[in-house]
Amino acid sequence: MKALIAEDDSISRRMLEAFLVKWGYEVLAVSDGEEAWGILQGNDAPRLAILDWMMPGRDGIDICRSVRQRKGRAYIYIILLTARGQKEDIVAGLEAGADDYVTKPFDPYELRARLRAGRRIVELQEQLLQAREALRDQASRDPLTGLWNHGTILAILRKEVARASREHTPFAVAMADIDRFKIINDTYGHPAGDAVLCETSRRLRGALRTYDSLGRYGGDEFLAVVPGCDAEGAARFAESFRARIDRKAVETPDGMIPITLSLGVAALDNLQGMRAETVVRIADAALYRAKIAGRNCVSLATPQDIEKELSKNLQLGEEPDPDDLLIDLPTPHPPI
Repeated sequence: MKALIAEDDSISRRMLEAFLVKWGYEVLAVSDGEEAWGILQGNDAPRLAILDWMMPGRDGIDICRSVRQRKGRAYIYIILLTARGQKEDIVAGLEAGADDYVTKPFDPYELRARLRAGRRIVELQEQLLQAREALRDQASRDPLTGLWNHGTILAILRKEVARASREHTPFAVAMADIDRFKIINDTYGHPAGDAVLCETSRRLRGALRTYDSLGRYGGDEFLAVVPGCDAEGAARFAESFRARIDRKAVETPDGMIPITLSLGVAALDNLQGMRAETVVRIADAALYRAKIAGRNCVSLATPQDIEKELSKNLQLGEEPDPDDLLIDLPTPHPPI
């Protein structure tokens, strides 16, 4: 573990550094508070810090306060090194944000024990953060396919629509639907249908760029968010999706089942004033056209699709709150 030593006395600093290196720490040693504060602001700042109370530039107490005022950064365990042993001094240091203290002249065995305690706390916090991130990711994923769930993919869509609108860049979404999925469920059973959904998701993930997003929109529908894609690029993207599924049989508990995919694509050059809800409806209209055309194909939204949805928005009058959008979108046509 990396540790910072901030001590203006050169002899004491060298002794501390020698002990910490011997105990297996990666050490950064500085002689004043300003340099220490600069290191602690870095993205790869040490998680353990031994700060002298009195230093040139900024003293240890001042650095403690500044570190604790920061939000959203990894926790730094701070040990104050001080010649002040009065109870009120110790209380002042702890209230400023120090986690522990060692009085000068320091005892190496005591310091080592206090560093071990700090290391345990830092490692425990890291484990808790990892567990929290794992739970957060789990809450954002569809439990069956592992793709982004309905709420998360729509939140990603809102963010990317806002970005494309602000930066005046092309943007596309693709709505994909497994053809005749209801018949698969009715004929082979839901375990087979689940296997089809999982294998379809696995294949589609392989076609994504690093900055694309794919979610399970609901049932057997998938929503792909494709930033920076014009109509030609979006059509190629959707075709790569279709080709990965095209009649390639899926192994299920009830045998091999060939499947196909239909896709509707909304590719837009100008998103000024357009809601994420509107983009989804445009892609959905194109998907419906792909189904009517015989399935297992890609359909691009037409200017008429775009104009029709924009006209709907004008007729609705006042726009709803953006946070209320895309929660339960009605389907404008019966499923196919």
